[in-house]
Amino acid sequence: MFALRAIGLVLAARWLFSMSQMGYLASMRAMTSSPWACVTIVLLFLLLFLPGARARAERPLHPLPQWLRQALRLLALLSFMFAVWSVGFFTWTAGWKNAVHALAETNGWLLVAPALYGVVLWICRPRALWRTNIAARRFAIGRYAISIDTTTRTAVVWAESRKLGQYDARELSVKWPEGMGEAAIPDGSSATLEGPVAAVAVVPEKRGLSGRDARAKMELLWDSPAAAGHNRKTVFRAALASEGDRKTARALDLSLRQSSSIGT
Repeated sequence: MFALRAIGLVLAARWLFSMSQMGYLASMRAMTSSPWACVTIVLLFLLLFLPGARARAERPLHPLPQWLRQALRLLALLSFMFAVWSVGFFTWTAGWKNAVHALAETNGWLLVAPALYGVVLWICRPRALWRTNIAARRFAIGRYAISIDTTTRTAVVWAESRKLGQYDARELSVKWPEGMGEAAIPDGSSATLEGPVAAVAVVPEKRGLSGRDARAKMELLWDSPAAAGHNRKTVFRAALASEGDRKTARALDLSLRQSSSIGT
């Protein structure tokens, strides 16, 4: 929230400075006929005031309501594309020397503005509600978050800040991509989460995967005998884009197997 407001203040200050050079009256007349000015005004308003934003301990990575995140993402994308197109078109028509001169005259603003829009896009990117915490039975894979209550043996699944549903943890299972099922669960580790898999999953690694491993997707399945006609439902499907996602998925599988064994 602080970073978004800081970006909004920087953009607003630069805009007011440009209006003072051009003349406020002339700027207001030009803005009335420019759709991009309207987009910028709405974006600045949302960045400065962040309506509905509130820091909450239960969802530390999502202080913004979903509609606000989507709106900021869309407006920042439009502004980023327009800024890149404007700079590229100016460079193509005026030449590199004039472009470098304009960059120096604006103190680098021709590159700073697209970078700020890109930062807004990155902050509002799809992500889970929290980071993986095995001790608290909280898991994050891609933009999905799963919380398991060992007392009631229930699991709550979230897609970003939208609740997908609450399920009996004993009826959930992890479906691994083809060729990964046998290696997902080490022998003798299904009885407890205190083994080496859980230990490394507490702090997921950030390095990415490539090739087939980066495209591999795991599925969380719900299979309820009581839900006639609706059993064997896919709750979500997420790509295992990093080694941390793979380790979190293994720890989630272990936790669900442990809930099933306790229930039986």
